[in-house]
Amino acid sequence: MTQDDVDAVAFPRLDKAQLALLDVCPLSKLKHFRDGEKLFEAGQCDCNFYVVKTGAVEIVDDAGDEPKVVATLGPGEFTGEVAQLTGGSAIFSGVGRGESDVFEVSNEALREIMNVHPDLGDVILRAFMARRHLLHEMGHFTGVRVIGSRYSRGTLRVREFLAKNLVPFTWKDLEDDPQVKRFLEQAGLTEADTPVVAWGRKLLLRNPSNEELADALALRRPLQHTVYDLAVVGAGPAGLAAAVYGASEGLSTVVLEREAPGGQAGRSMRIENYLGFPTGITGRELAENAVVQANKFGAHLPVAAPVTGLSFDNRYAVLHLENGETVSAKCLLIATGADYRLLGVEGCERFEGCGVYYAATPVEAQLCKGSDVVVVGGGNSAGQATVFLSGEVRKVYLVVRGGDLYERMSRYLAKRIEEIPNVEVVLNNEVRRMSGDRCLREVEVVNKSGEARTIKAPALFSFIGATPRTDWLPREIEKDEKGFVRTGASMEHSEAWTARRQPHLLETSRPGVFAAGDVRSGSAKRVASAVGEGSMAVLFVHEYLKEM
Repeated sequence: MTQDDVDAVAFPRLDKAQLALLDVCPLSKLKHFRDGEKLFEAGQCDCNFYVVKTGAVEIVDDAGDEPKVVATLGPGEFTGEVAQLTGGSAIFSGVGRGESDVFEVSNEALREIMNVHPDLGDVILRAFMARRHLLHEMGHFTGVRVIGSRYSRGTLRVREFLAKNLVPFTWKDLEDDPQVKRFLEQAGLTEADTPVVAWGRKLLLRNPSNEELADALALRRPLQHTVYDLAVVGAGPAGLAAAVYGASEGLSTVVLEREAPGGQAGRSMRIENYLGFPTGITGRELAENAVVQANKFGAHLPVAAPVTGLSFDNRYAVLHLENGETVSAKCLLIATGADYRLLGVEGCERFEGCGVYYAATPVEAQLCKGSDVVVVGGGNSAGQATVFLSGEVRKVYLVVRGGDLYERMSRYLAKRIEEIPNVEVVLNNEVRRMSGDRCLREVEVVNKSGEARTIKAPALFSFIGATPRTDWLPREIEKDEKGFVRTGASMEHSEAWTARRQPHLLETSRPGVFAAGDVRSGSAKRVASAVGEGSMAVLFVHEYLKEM
């Protein structure tokens, strides 16, 4: 695809019929803007969608020393990108040039127009997705800036939070970027205040928590005071699939996620065995597409809404959030997935966030380019990390406790790893300790005979299995001996099952409460099966709602 092709998708011009539709549509208003008048500002929450009828609108990045025009929209062209549907803040400002008439549409009305007029909706959606892709590709992007040290856990946490929540940003490293000190001085800040998050010239957060970031960037949308048809806890592949199918079929749906959409799959840089993507897809792209789909159909996805407990009020499930709020629903889907186990060897805790990582994405890879790194684990997550990192670093040491790379890893992945020249597979070995100063410097591994080897590496990536995120569940929800949620046929003879009928395939020990994805006992632990289970759960939700 040429640049002209990309621009044609990202900046299409609506035809006369589509403009005429907006002219008579009761959901749109015709507004007039004078030259230099702002339609919206960078950082503005939930700003409206605009289509130019006459005149022009400039899209301006005004975060730097001098405002920079990113694009000029003429008649038939429109503003917005993915944040328009997800409820995020505007990345750039919109400024009228000349005397301009534009159609103004609220975000809620935009969703309705897109669903009622699919041809127009497809043009807008493709443009939004293409624009977000262009934002990720813009090396000079300056909208959201993170200023902090590569050795700071806080800086890594902020960068990971923004990346997982699909917020384009630029990282300014205290150690490498000569402009950082000048910026801090101008803002009246010191290195002790970092990490600092700046948006344009307005937003300055000093070492913000994830919750503060979510609020500032309008990622945490207010919850509705209603009883939802379906509440989903967890926004991995299973939860997002349930959100898409539930909302598209008319169920009032809310998805509660503690940190960011995507789950463990969102950390993968290449998923090659997912149906329909022969060249592979990144976990980030999969999550981003699913989030846009769910929002398009009206699902409610507030970010940084950790669930701490579950109780029941008659037949309704009541979810208790960390901030004290509660969410009630007729049906509940548990899709919290699993967390990677901590390595737990000498020196590990000390270097977490400054040398020890549990994800391998461009955020972490940026910290160790050109160096040697260690990957620990023998499953697909470790294999995918190894393949990705081999293209970013000098050498990858893949440390596997077992003696056969093919035992727990997909054959295509193991075979590819064996053919990568800068990957060394270290079988029958475990990590014994780590050492360093400000950050990790050395990793000591030991084999089954007790022979030790020291690998000089500033980064270790750990993928040694996972534990289910079920500590928030009450006793009414039965779990197996490893903590995974039991479902379906295993509930038939359970004392906890109270309904006269047999439990549905994905139903837990409590009628109307379902489980899908990695959190479910006996699940396949694959992206495709998680998506399938999340979609299937909605079928059983409909069946249960009929009973009610």
